[in-house]
Amino acid sequence: MRFLFDANVFIEAKNRYYAFDICPGFWDWMDHVVRVDAGSIDMVRDELCNGRDELAAWTRARRDHPWFLKVDDAHTQAAFAAIATHVAGGIYTDAAKANFLGGADPWLIAKAQAVGATLVTHEVAAPLARKRVPIPNVCDHFSIPYMNTFDALRGLAGIFS
Repeated sequence: MRFLFDANVFIEAKNRYYAFDICPGFWDWMDHVVRVDAGSIDMVRDELCNGRDELAAWTRARRDHPWFLKVDDAHTQAAFAAIATHVAGGIYTDAAKANFLGGADPWLIAKAQAVGATLVTHEVAAPLARKRVPIPNVCDHFSIPYMNTFDALRGLAGIFS
C-alpha cells in the first residue's frame, strides 16, 4: 500500500472539491485506487461511519473492505508506542496530547510507518504548535513521508472526466 488517507481527506473531498453531486468520478476512482495503492485504517473508517451524510453512507457500504487496515499487528503497536512516547514528551499542552493520543491520528501514522506508506492529509506542519499535535510534525520526527490530497492524486494519476 503506497498511500494511507487521513479522515480529513474524505471529509474535505465531500465538503468541497469532490462533493458526491459535483464529482462522482472522484468516488468511483477512490473505489478503484484503494484496491491496490491506497487505503486507511479501521479507526478512520469508524470515524467516518459516525455521520449521517453521504460520506457516512458511502463508508458504511465499504465497512468490510480490506483497505481499511487493522492496527492490532505488532509493527503498528510498536510504532504507536514510540509515537505516544514522543508526543507525551513534547511541547504540546496536556489537552492536545490527550486529544491526539485518544484519536485515530497516531494510529494512522503508526500504520504508515509499519507498512512503509505515505500519509495523505490536509494538515500542515506547525513546529511551534502547542494546542494541537499536527500529523506532519510527528511524521517529520519519525521520517514518515506525507503529502496533501492533490499531490497524492497526481501520484496516483487521478483524473476525473
